[in-house]
Amino acid sequence: MGFERAWHQWYPQGTPPEVDIEAVTMPEVLERTARDFPDNTAYIYMGKQISYRELNRMVTTFAHALRDLGVGPGDKVGMLLPNIPQVVIANCATYKLGAVTVMNNPLYTERELLHQLNDSETTTLVTLDLLLPRVLKIQKETRVKTIITCHINDYLPFPAKLLFPYVKKEMYRKDVPQEGVYPFMQLMGRYPDTPLPNKAVWPDTAALLYTGGTTGVSKGAELTHANISSVVQQFSAWFPDLKVGRPERLLGIYPIFHSAGYSVSQNLLIWNGWTGVLVPRPDPVVITKLLKKYKPSFLPGVPTIFVGLLGHAPFRELDLSHVKGYFAGAAPLAEDTLNQLQNLHGAIIHDVYGATENTAFATCTPWHGRVKIGTVGIPLPNTDLKLVDLQTGEDVTEPDQDGEICIQGPQVMKGYYNKPDETAAVLKDGWLYLGDVGRMDADGYLTIVDRKKDMIVAGGFNIYPKEIDEILMGHEHVLEACTIGVPDTYRGETVKAYVVPVPGQDPTEAEILTYCRKHLAAYKVPKQIIMIAELPKTAVGKIMRKEVRKMDQAQQ
Repeated sequence: MGFERAWHQWYPQGTPPEVDIEAVTMPEVLERTARDFPDNTAYIYMGKQISYRELNRMVTTFAHALRDLGVGPGDKVGMLLPNIPQVVIANCATYKLGAVTVMNNPLYTERELLHQLNDSETTTLVTLDLLLPRVLKIQKETRVKTIITCHINDYLPFPAKLLFPYVKKEMYRKDVPQEGVYPFMQLMGRYPDTPLPNKAVWPDTAALLYTGGTTGVSKGAELTHANISSVVQQFSAWFPDLKVGRPERLLGIYPIFHSAGYSVSQNLLIWNGWTGVLVPRPDPVVITKLLKKYKPSFLPGVPTIFVGLLGHAPFRELDLSHVKGYFAGAAPLAEDTLNQLQNLHGAIIHDVYGATENTAFATCTPWHGRVKIGTVGIPLPNTDLKLVDLQTGEDVTEPDQDGEICIQGPQVMKGYYNKPDETAAVLKDGWLYLGDVGRMDADGYLTIVDRKKDMIVAGGFNIYPKEIDEILMGHEHVLEACTIGVPDTYRGETVKAYVVPVPGQDPTEAEILTYCRKHLAAYKVPKQIIMIAELPKTAVGKIMRKEVRKMDQAQQ
């Protein structure tokens, strides 16, 4: 390629351009970490500390339970959980059996969850007990036969169970026995922790992590055991001065159902024997208290999180000398936000870039290295990056020219589950076409210019306008709709929809928003509905989203 891997000159001292990837699956990694660092704390959850020895035992016990419930190699085990210990335990136990974890966002509506459960062919679901009514309502329309319920307070120490500030009284209701529904803790008390053979196979699918698409239909990215182990090894090499087994702490803000949290808040920690401080509800008050109490080395988040923290006075007053690095992903961090964080202590601000399709990570700001504000850093070890001209399809060979971002590396997915056409559209000759438009300078630093797919990134969540358009046009009084992302000082972007009413109808904004809330997760619901008589279209009648954006900008 034209850039000749110019980025290698900026690698952290001690980080090799190519990591010798060890073909070891995550169940094997956990067993190794539990053997080498048994007393290291794996997770802290509202005061409860779980060692790696304990975590490995819990995983083995739950694997026994899953196996007895009929889970075997290749079976799909869905997760519908926030950042609580059970999600890590269940994921690792599923790996061990050679089964496939399917990550689901707990904020999903019934419609969204139904699609994902059916598309993934999920047969066993591990869910928060509070979400059980939602699951039972749609279960008959799915293949789900076994449901395992978790209480958010299962692993809280006494008296924290009584004092847990984010748990409503109804969360303490007793389980009502139901056929096919098994309380997590009852299973854990029923099965042994005797060793089980590891059924995870390096090239086999380990997880389905869902991402949206231009059609508005979410797709399951098939990530193999090789993918999820490789990216951890690639990312670990980025920090050559931070050794395996060293007592580093990471604040687990990224949700584990998201590819970044999945890779960092779970797998990276297990690989290195580090400690994760689980954050089930990432608001500034909670985060500030956890920072003060546990003094983590790493503070990852999305721009929304950092903006919220900077607006919270107690956070600004903290002694943050323990923070070795901030990590910002999902959307570019504004220069003002970056400068404010830097001025609080001087820790390195790392912008990271990637996608679910490449197991979350492709580029990162060099550790203790050169920072270029506005960029998302340089490619990780074992990762090649190129830009492809949007018009010609030819490789871009000169710096500072726009093109579609394509990456190649061991972290690139196997494909989209049961979607060969969609897979072929993004995997070409060994390259993953990410759909984002970028620009690379002569040093190999990447800047994200635009999103080819029209994706909206709001508060770290990926939102696809086509999906919202279709929901809006499902309303009986809506004829046409076009959704766009607009700048938002807090969320980075927020959702705005232009709606053409059915002739003779006069729906209100409140009416349409109520309808949206029934069919969309809260973060997808438009913040503003604009009624309009007509939308700009092509000669063949296709709505021109780009023109709608221009129209909106002209009105500001």
